[in-house]
Amino acid sequence: MNVRPLHDRIIVKRIEEQEQKIGGIIIPDTAKEKPQQGKVEAVGKGKIKDDGTVLPLDVKVGDTILFGKYSGQDIKIDGDEYLIMREDEVLAIVG
Repeated sequence: MNVRPLHDRIIVKRIEEQEQKIGGIIIPDTAKEKPQQGKVEAVGKGKIKDDGTVLPLDVKVGDTILFGKYSGQDIKIDGDEYLIMREDEVLAIVG
């Protein structure tokens, strides 16, 4: 992927969850919620502060993160679906 997000944005590939079963009933794909966990694929250089200095990001490429249900924007790059969001939308780094 030859895409670098700007400033404090990151590009995330969602990690698909295992098939959900409730009481022995398999939930169809159309009824499943989108996963709220993903792997960071690319990061920007960092947030620019008021005095012009760059504050580096806490997340790095390869991190597994948790994010909110409505975080970021869905994008397609080379036929693959990704999510682009600001670092402040990240809730936690897993591991």
